[in-house]
Amino acid sequence: MVEVGIVVGSKSDLPVMQKCADTLADLGVESEIRVLSAHRTPALMAEWARTARERGLKVIVAGAGMAAHLPGAAAAWSTLPVIGVPIASGHLNGLDSLLAIVQMPPGVPVATVAVGEAGAKNAAYLAAEIIGLSRPEVAEAYESLRRKFVEDASKA
Repeated sequence: MVEVGIVVGSKSDLPVMQKCADTLADLGVESEIRVLSAHRTPALMAEWARTARERGLKVIVAGAGMAAHLPGAAAAWSTLPVIGVPIASGHLNGLDSLLAIVQMPPGVPVATVAVGEAGAKNAAYLAAEIIGLSRPEVAEAYESLRRKFVEDASKA
């Protein structure tokens, strides 16, 4: 069952957000990726986010560059947890995206992670922590990974 919906504003963002999908798969969490723009396909994006819960999604991860309205738009149309991933693009190299995503008004929260691939992976880990609240096998897979991170850091 697909539990995490990953949405990106353009095809150019797919390579970064594929890191999120791959990380989720490694932890036993199925995801879907859609290209839906808050600006170019707003009605389709709104419908996707509005129906996310009834389709079985538990978390939305939205990656966006430049003005980065996609995570906020997803949060506006859904009460599922939304994690925003700023994508480095344009002249500001992701700073504009980061600021746009992190500055949400009260009542429409978006958890925001780092810019780029590290953020995409952290979004997957955060989504796995959320999914792990109701799926012990996901929680254990993530805890095992965290133990491996500690072991790897201790070897250095």
